[in-house]
Amino acid sequence: MPPGEIKITDDLDLLLAVMPPPVRAALESRAGMDELLEVVLDLGRPPEARFPGRVQDLASEPVSRHDLAHVVARVGRFAKDNRAGIERTLHRISALRNRVGEVIGLTCRVGRAVYGTVAFVRDVIEAGRSTLLLGRPGVGKTTLLREAARVLADDMGKRVVVVDTSNEIAGDGDIPHPAIGRARRMQVPSPDEQHAVMIEAVENHMPEVIVIDEIGTQAEALAARTIAERGVQLIATAHGNTLENLIQNPTLSDLVGGVQAVILSDEEARRRGTQKTVLERRSPPTFGVVIEIQEKDRLAVHHDVGEVVDRLLRGARAEPELRRRGEAGEVEIQRPTTLPEPPRPQPAPGPGLRNGARVPEGRAVRLFPYAVSRSKLERAIRDLRVPVQITNRLEDADLVLTLKAHERRGVQRLRDAAERGTPVHIVKSNTVNQLENFLRTLFGIGGRHNVEEDALREAEQAIDQVLEEGRPSELQPRRNYLRRLQHELAEHHGLQSESKGDGPYRRVVLYPPRH
Repeated sequence: MPPGEIKITDDLDLLLAVMPPPVRAALESRAGMDELLEVVLDLGRPPEARFPGRVQDLASEPVSRHDLAHVVARVGRFAKDNRAGIERTLHRISALRNRVGEVIGLTCRVGRAVYGTVAFVRDVIEAGRSTLLLGRPGVGKTTLLREAARVLADDMGKRVVVVDTSNEIAGDGDIPHPAIGRARRMQVPSPDEQHAVMIEAVENHMPEVIVIDEIGTQAEALAARTIAERGVQLIATAHGNTLENLIQNPTLSDLVGGVQAVILSDEEARRRGTQKTVLERRSPPTFGVVIEIQEKDRLAVHHDVGEVVDRLLRGARAEPELRRRGEAGEVEIQRPTTLPEPPRPQPAPGPGLRNGARVPEGRAVRLFPYAVSRSKLERAIRDLRVPVQITNRLEDADLVLTLKAHERRGVQRLRDAAERGTPVHIVKSNTVNQLENFLRTLFGIGGRHNVEEDALREAEQAIDQVLEEGRPSELQPRRNYLRRLQHELAEHHGLQSESKGDGPYRRVVLYPPRH
């Protein structure tokens, strides 16, 4: 197929074959069937054909129970989500039921395989970064997802697994539709099991790419992060029209790094010109690229999601790259203008390191962690915004950081550091608090303990634990205004919370979100 050419296959004859004879005859006699969106059969009402911007009655006689039974007998089995299909097609049949479970209506949606749409963003998909597609229903997210699976599997020879919750991507039946090419398809028994199948795909089938339609729950967002951390490329869609919508969604904001409330010191708040409580990105984003599909032939690409989220949280504008496709298939790309970067806070210069070492002038401190949690250390560095570079080579390090237990054992690596004259610093335990206290001392930052910071940090760690383990977590007793801050942070992340206990023992308890 020539570059830029769009090819559409719809298997419309197979959909017409399951329709009641009067409805089929009416459809076959109409022009413009290549634009048909769906056929609606509601008990006691005339059957309808829906096209973009218009609806046509197909018969004067109302739909009978016999008509509904005729269709139900000729399509696949309805799953828990009340969806069925026609084997090896992309058509979707959705049922309306009464209170006793009888089918009283059917929405027969036309499924079309559109080849060539991925050329619009092929360079983005082939770059190997995890990509999230956003956009309103019907704008073409699933179509683009299907094409991406085919191109990555067939043209690039990658091991691609499609996690197909409602058989939306690869069609009904046990044999997937040819539109996904050589990609493999895992069907999902019911929508609430999607997150488990996502993890199963990684653990059992060694994919290089996983394709998922509609990430919509906290469990699925956590599964996506787990997959991305294992080095697997994700191509997925999610609820929401824009990146800003996603940031404000407490259930799904983790897909783009999550949001946390940070309490600034009085001096820092004055320097920034902000309130003491500000929002900042909590972690690296699961998806490095976000594509907002605005129309079928117009979309916006955010190439560096972490940077975009940071800018938006600081109140700055973040202009995406705009892409438009012309009638002949040519792609016009409008790159964003370079926006001035809001000033970032710089750490105060410290008096120097203990044990004779000094803070290097003009570059970051190179730190070698031994038995210290790298992810927690990175978080402490990011939260305090100190110039520290973690190194994996002892010979390149300005200093070594280890735990008290390992220092007592006299580990060989630590003895090597001492022989090189590299200072060894010790923390009692692998907690963010301990690591931040070390960095504060190292750079001479704010020696005064901030109880608000401590309360919020404790709540953030407990929120992560509740979301990951699905169990309640009880915080330390706090004063009333500190508990209020913890309740607000829990609400932002979609958790339930309550205060328990009396007097000085009153404390916050966090509960998992209700699904």
